[in-house]
Amino acid sequence: MSTPHLQGERGDYAPVVLMPGDPLRAKYIAETYLEDVRCVNEIRGMLGYTGTYQGKPVSVQGSGMGMPSIGIYSYELFHFFDVQSIIRIGTAGGVADEVQLRDILLGVGACTNSAYADQYRLPGQFAPTASFRLLRTAADTADQLGIAVRTGNLLSSDTFYDDADSLAEWQKMHVLGIEMEAAALYMNAARAGREALCICTVSDCPLRSESTTAAERQTGFTKMMELALETVIRL
Repeated sequence: MSTPHLQGERGDYAPVVLMPGDPLRAKYIAETYLEDVRCVNEIRGMLGYTGTYQGKPVSVQGSGMGMPSIGIYSYELFHFFDVQSIIRIGTAGGVADEVQLRDILLGVGACTNSAYADQYRLPGQFAPTASFRLLRTAADTADQLGIAVRTGNLLSSDTFYDDADSLAEWQKMHVLGIEMEAAALYMNAARAGREALCICTVSDCPLRSESTTAAERQTGFTKMMELALETVIRL
């Protein structure tokens, strides 16, 4: 069945979906890496594709920016299209001292300044975490491919331009990187009884005023893309 944000029917998406924020990155991944690929979503320009990678079905669907946006798309994929696992492949700002431009981060957990968890009416604070199966498979795959990764906590922020200038405070807690989606994805997966993982490439280091180009962020972070695809075929 189609939804307000995704067209198509159950079965149009593979059990595992890669989810970049940028729909043009979804298009690039589909056209570069997938075989027998077809476009399964064009609503609002949030492109989605399904094909195969080394014979295994896989989908790539843009999520947009921020927790409300990935919250919608991941919810609909989990609940209406029977998707079992979502791997976010996005960009992050480096926070911890040792994190450098183009480093690949695996998000064990996602700290957040968002009120996204309030909807669950929990009697305490929920700790959004990745699926251990996906995390372990991605880490093992990186070792096998000789791809260096850093593993630890991310910060999912509701604000890109932070008036409180609070990033240095999160650095004290050794958060590796800041992005805007992982916490909502992890919470949606937990609530649905499904799996999720966030893999990010460091596109900038805001505390040091370092950054990559927009073009590199769209199509240049191929190691992250290949790590995610190779992780899928090992699941």
